[in-house]
Amino acid sequence: MSSQAVAIVDDDASVRRALTRLLQSAEFRVLTYSSATEFLDTGIASAPGCLILDIHLGGMSGLELLSRLRELGHNLPILIITAHDDTQAREAAARGGCVAYLRKPLDAKMLLEEVGTAMKRAA
Repeated sequence: MSSQAVAIVDDDASVRRALTRLLQSAEFRVLTYSSATEFLDTGIASAPGCLILDIHLGGMSGLELLSRLRELGHNLPILIITAHDDTQAREAAARGGCVAYLRKPLDAKMLLEEVGTAMKRAA
């Protein structure tokens, strides 16, 4: 198991639980946050190996958090997840340097592969 964690920022508790179970089944350590603000306040200090970030969050959006992290100099690998795919969001995520852009419902195998790749990149 990696010493670095996978951080999940999603305002939907059921999504956080499902992703946590999936990632833990693959022996990843998982940290969860219900908002971008909560992650900024506590998550950065944990130095996650990668971040799974929902675009549509209450308050600060996932894309705003992505931009803020880059402004702060954090280059951790970020996987964007969304149920509402659109070209503008996809382009903004790419400009922010996200390593993957995945649509909900998520393909478990693809997500685990992307997280594995991101964690190797972070190592």
